[in-house]
Amino acid sequence: MGLFDFAKNIGNKIFGSDDDDNAASDKLKEHIEEDNPGINDLQINVVDGVATIKGETDDPSALEKVILMAGNAMGIEEVRADEVSSPTQTYEVQYYEIEKGDSLWKIAKNFYGDGNKYTKIFDANREVIKDPDLIFPGQKIRIPMD
Repeated sequence: MGLFDFAKNIGNKIFGSDDDDNAASDKLKEHIEEDNPGINDLQINVVDGVATIKGETDDPSALEKVILMAGNAMGIEEVRADEVSSPTQTYEVQYYEIEKGDSLWKIAKNFYGDGNKYTKIFDANREVIKDPDLIFPGQKIRIPMD
C-alpha cells in the first residue's frame, strides 16, 4: 500500500451513509480546512471512494499531510494529488501504517531507537493525529527521518 492508497473501511468517520459524492467532497474539504497544514485554493472532489485534491503550497509537508488527512477518512481508498502545485520534499520521510498493538512510543523506538522521540512523530502528524494516545490500526502517518 503506497502513500496514495488507503483502507476504505477504516478511518475517521466524516461521511454519513446517505452522503452522495458532492456531500462527501464538501465534508472532506471541511475536515481538512479545520486544520489545513498549508494548502491554498484547496479543492476536493470525491467520486466512488477516490479523493482528488487540487491547490498549491510552498511546503511539501503540507501536501503529505493533506493526503494523509483525506486518506485516513473512512470511505476513501485512494487519494490523487497530481494537480497540487508543491515543491519537492527536501528531507527523507517514510510512511507507516499503524498496526494492532502499536503506540507512538513503540513506533519511535522502532524508527529512531528511542521511544522518547514519539513527540517527533506526533509533531509531524498533528493534523492527522489529534491525540497521541488515540491511533488506530490501518491509519497512515509520516515518519520524518531528518
